Amino acid sequence: MAILVTGGAGFIGANFVLDWLACTDEAVVNLDKLTYAGNLESLAPVVDDGRHRFVAGDICDAQLVGRLLETHRPRSIVHFAAESHVDRSIRGPGEFVRTNIEGTYTLLECARAYWSGLDTGAKDAFRFLHVSTDEVYGSLAPDAPPFAETHAYEPNSPYSASKAASDHLARAWHQTYGLPVLTTNCSNNYGPFQFPEKLIPLVIVNALAGKPLPVYGDGRQVRDWLYVGDHCAAIRTVLASGRIGETYNVGGWNEIANIDIVHTVCRLLDGLRPSSAGPYEQLIRFVADRPGHDRRYAIDARKIERELGWRPAETFDSGIAKTLRWYLDHGDWVGHVQSGAYREWMARHYDGAGSAP
Repeated sequence: MAILVTGGAGFIGANFVLDWLACTDEAVVNLDKLTYAGNLESLAPVVDDGRHRFVAGDICDAQLVGRLLETHRPRSIVHFAAESHVDRSIRGPGEFVRTNIEGTYTLLECARAYWSGLDTGAKDAFRFLHVSTDEVYGSLAPDAPPFAETHAYEPNSPYSASKAASDHLARAWHQTYGLPVLTTNCSNNYGPFQFPEKLIPLVIVNALAGKPLPVYGDGRQVRDWLYVGDHCAAIRTVLASGRIGETYNVGGWNEIANIDIVHTVCRLLDGLRPSSAGPYEQLIRFVADRPGHDRRYAIDARKIERELGWRPAETFDSGIAKTLRWYLDHGDWVGHVQSGAYREWMARHYDGAGSAP
């Protein structure tokens, strides 16, 4: 038995592959295009594991996807592959439309053709799990209830619009063709192997380098923070027990403002790796807000707990402590992912300072 994972060299995908191989005996076929955010070093712990088969390729390549399905006969597809950085989507939305919409369409069509040809038992067991984001729901008012699975879609960035479109495609392929689809919408993930364009690793990396810590607007944008290991456990749970055609919101029950995240990371770094130049908080710089910046996200994760028994194991305090320790212990990984392409992007878009989600 095997599963096909797309985007398994990216942040969440790589964590899921490592988690899957640690928790099960089942093999993984890992398809990743290895764009700037894909990193085979994240998969170093399983480089000699015969259950892990890595394939460099594009989810938009229908011939490749079809060949992988026919060759490896996976019993499920777990679809992580996506362009996911909002700032990049504002600068260049075309790649988000191609990967997130056209790529998902290609996968769904290849999966439908493969699934249609399975025998009855394998056909009943097959699942297509589409991993999405809370950003498809838009922005919440300060006193509004968290996003439930029934909340209307109101995406406000090219990124979230492209993910919303992919969610609709996944739903339509279930409703129209009967493809056994499951969808998860997660909140902001953090943890090991996250590319340092996202808030938490960016603050860690910039602070240790003595660089400015840019915060958009007033920094009071609120997000729900989910430790990536908890997210991986949730996906395993949904894949095993989720009801076909259903959507499950996955959140950490940690609503925290961006500026509070930055202050927390700075204070923890002051204790773990103090700077001779003084407290890291002095590096904080407020910068112009980005266009269409959603004010608040919050996830109501009661459905997945009620129906499937999943709830996050980590608090934010425990998760951020693990995350900080990982980055401090893996400076080589951070240095290697900060390639010339990464530096050029930061210089062009943020004047070398960085970004916040």
